[in-house]
Amino acid sequence: MTYILRTKQLTKVFNGKEVVSNVSMNVRKGEIYGFLGPNGAGKTTIMKMITNLVKPTSGEISIFGEKLTNTSYHLLGRMGTIINYPVFFDKLTAKENLDLHCEYMGYYNKQAIDEALKLVNLQDIEGKAVKDFSLGMKQRLGIARAITTKPELLILDEPINGLDPIGIKEFRQLFKHLCKEYGITILVSSHILGEIEQMADTIGVINHGRLIEEVAMEHIREQHTEYIELVTNNCKKATFVLDHHLQLSNFRVIDNQIIRLYDSKVPQSDIMKTLVLHDVLIESIHKKNSSLEDYFFALLNGGKKSA
Repeated sequence: MTYILRTKQLTKVFNGKEVVSNVSMNVRKGEIYGFLGPNGAGKTTIMKMITNLVKPTSGEISIFGEKLTNTSYHLLGRMGTIINYPVFFDKLTAKENLDLHCEYMGYYNKQAIDEALKLVNLQDIEGKAVKDFSLGMKQRLGIARAITTKPELLILDEPINGLDPIGIKEFRQLFKHLCKEYGITILVSSHILGEIEQMADTIGVINHGRLIEEVAMEHIREQHTEYIELVTNNCKKATFVLDHHLQLSNFRVIDNQIIRLYDSKVPQSDIMKTLVLHDVLIESIHKKNSSLEDYFFALLNGGKKSA
């Protein structure tokens, strides 16, 4: 198995506080690695260390099989990045910004600029200064800049911020296309779990600076289980009926109004009928499948989730 990016016991301390703690992550060549975690979990700090913008307090980073050092400019030249909000020369056009980027990257294939703009649907904007771009257009330009030089590793920190649902779908397809057709390995963070679920091959879940899980999406899909989700305004009474009248015990209460039943021995119609007979108001009841969101929140609430 070939790893394009690995960290070993990566740690960062700011002002005496450990914000990244002993993170060892493994990104395989040719995959999309989804980096998940709440705000402040340490995702951006790790990405900054990988791109040499922040120096680790301890630990190691290996990229393309080489240890990253302060002078690893040749490694950084094989990467494309968006860390935080992309910044441009606002008075210049999109093409002029990308042309400057190619100059300082030492990349002289001018055709690649038009190709990148087309991939992100920013063609036909000749003469328009970046200062007149919308937030979504600037985000698209940031991705175009990251992919213009045909990097082997693409590091994207919340790349779909500012995009509408159509734009989000376009970029999900674009990232999968870049990975499959161009062989680009992608490390992408996002708070939109449904998008990561649809495009990632592997996910790493980080919380309070610690990597608490690194798992293949295929494994998570195999763990998906069917359940009945019940919404009621009286969870206490509903759980009593489920336990004492239907002899069901494999359920979980969420936010004091949602009950998830994982026991399928009693038909949904019988569950609903019994609850109604005992004066439990049912707002909704549906059969569902567990998702990455369920897996993610289970990890955050209870630490490492067992398979």
